Amino acid sequence: MAFHEYDSGQKGYLNREDVKVATVSLFGYKPSKFEVDQVFKNAKEVNGEHVLELDPFIKVMSSKMAAQDKDEEIRQVFLAFDTHCRGFLTLDDLLRAGSLVAPHIPRHRMEAAFREVDSDGDSRVSYRDFEYMMKYSLDDRM
Repeated sequence: MAFHEYDSGQKGYLNREDVKVATVSLFGYKPSKFEVDQVFKNAKEVNGEHVLELDPFIKVMSSKMAAQDKDEEIRQVFLAFDTHCRGFLTLDDLLRAGSLVAPHIPRHRMEAAFREVDSDGDSRVSYRDFEYMMKYSLDDRM
């Protein structure tokens, strides 16, 4: 298990440096100071140092894994729509995909949805716009 692998000295907890190394190993990036601060916000204190024990570590990393899986799923959907591998979607891309997976949706609704997601009005939906649309929910409006 990753926790035990990064628990230098087998102390039963991870310090800030241990968590950084674990994050790099598990997710492939070095976490920012802010991100590490968030992880340790409610952490236990040992000898004046905030530390992360096994259960909180599992909770934090499971949450990160779930978010990463969702991001990967969104990326795969975008790539499926972007059949020309241009890095953006056009209205034609959306209409083509829509006709395959949701042929009952009228063209004018697809066009309206495209215009709403095309935040800068350049007739292209970037990955960032697409990702925002996929993550956005009506609950965010309240």
